[in-house]
Amino acid sequence: MNTYVNPLRDPLDRRLPRIAGPCVLVIFGVTGDLSRKKLMPAVYDLANRGLLPPGFGLVGFARRDWADQDFAKVVHDAVKENARTPFREEVWQQLLEGIRFVPGRFDDDESFERLRRTIQDLDTERGTGGNHAFYLSIPPSGFEPVMTQLRRHGLTERTEGNWNRVVIEKPFGHDLASARELNDVVSVLFDPHEVFRIDHYLGKETVQNMLALRFANQMFEPIWNNHYVSHVEITMAEDFGIGGRAGYFDGIGIARDVIQNHLLQLLALTAMEEPTSFEAGQLRAEKKKVLAAARVPDRYDLHTARGQYAAGWQGGRPVIGYLEEDGVAHDSRTETFAAMRVDVDNRRWAGVPFFLRSAKRMPRRVTEVALAFKRAPHLPFTATDTAELGTNALVMRIQPDEGVTLRFGAKVPGTQMEIREVSMDFGYGGSFTESSPEAYERLILDVLLGDPPLFPQHEEVELSWRILDPVIEYWAGLEEQPEQYDSGTWGPASAHDMLARDGFSWRRP
Repeated sequence: MNTYVNPLRDPLDRRLPRIAGPCVLVIFGVTGDLSRKKLMPAVYDLANRGLLPPGFGLVGFARRDWADQDFAKVVHDAVKENARTPFREEVWQQLLEGIRFVPGRFDDDESFERLRRTIQDLDTERGTGGNHAFYLSIPPSGFEPVMTQLRRHGLTERTEGNWNRVVIEKPFGHDLASARELNDVVSVLFDPHEVFRIDHYLGKETVQNMLALRFANQMFEPIWNNHYVSHVEITMAEDFGIGGRAGYFDGIGIARDVIQNHLLQLLALTAMEEPTSFEAGQLRAEKKKVLAAARVPDRYDLHTARGQYAAGWQGGRPVIGYLEEDGVAHDSRTETFAAMRVDVDNRRWAGVPFFLRSAKRMPRRVTEVALAFKRAPHLPFTATDTAELGTNALVMRIQPDEGVTLRFGAKVPGTQMEIREVSMDFGYGGSFTESSPEAYERLILDVLLGDPPLFPQHEEVELSWRILDPVIEYWAGLEEQPEQYDSGTWGPASAHDMLARDGFSWRRP
């Protein structure tokens, strides 16, 4: 696996004690926002934490007429602006020695010949040993020409003791058929264990804490089932619109952009059985069982909802509606709000609806998984005693206020028996002195280590599309546009009606 232990680190320190072996990271699409805001700062943060080796190379590939020093300036500025850890000149100078840039186009043979020579030079000068990771921060339409060029120029040839890996950003297709086509393109050059599909939510510390919460604590397992849980809500709400992303978002929609990957992965982690270990194969096997058992019930008109944000108020200022955004057609039917009920047909979860929703222009930015519990079968109190008692709930907050909240009933101080809902709260910021690494730090390091548990394989991607495709097809057949909802509100009435039919209501985070 070409990893080793940093001799400067305490061997008893279990906070990511391994560092990657010598290697080259090639980023295609290096001039994009993702690279500038996330990838390059994450690479620096890893180096700053001592988790990258001295023999490390970073190569950018893009259609810019830049020299190495021009690209180095771009990386420097991105790091200064967006890095999580403090800027240190000695770390930057070490990183700078391995930074290269290759100008070119995906359809140009000479560009990839320059890339081949650049990587070979780094292998020689930096001792990177033929270990290469290719990060495709590009639209899916670019995958096939890049794969063709990598093969044509021998950039993925295997020799004894070295490795080649490819990293793919979502979306993994726009439906099941296209996801399979993309997998066919990638699998020509790379074996399944060499393909890393990035879902940055799975790299978040709080998502991984869901596994710790469930499987490191005996108290939760007895009630983590349909005997005690009434329903589960998984929410990803954003308090902004599409900004300048109409070219990407319009025609895709929030369901394809978020529910197919982030939310269905959160559902799988919430509902899965305990794996025998956290080895990648075991973890994936349990997630796949959940996704194979999951479905949106028939009558999509009753069990799904879609909406489109209209003009309104956000953060104390007026904002325009989706149809007024630059680059959006006046009759666009792309949804900015999507909600659906998903049932998991197995013994643990039969009869427990999982409600998924994601939207833009919500009152606040929040991602959370909330398990709502059934009411006690008998309450030995008068009705007035429990008038303000809600249902017990366990809420796992993914962002931005990372932590866990337990809601339960407690007596109000006084001479009367009055029970009110209260919260017991755990917050990462108040409980640990260490700051959580950014998701891309963890994920890039895992790629370089060849450690795949947090990356969904193509079977999980295809199972997720099997769940979502029928809903997308149903929506596409509707003549009317998505229901309008005012910006700064919690979505269209149809979404609230969807839960009300089952006797529930959405949480207001």
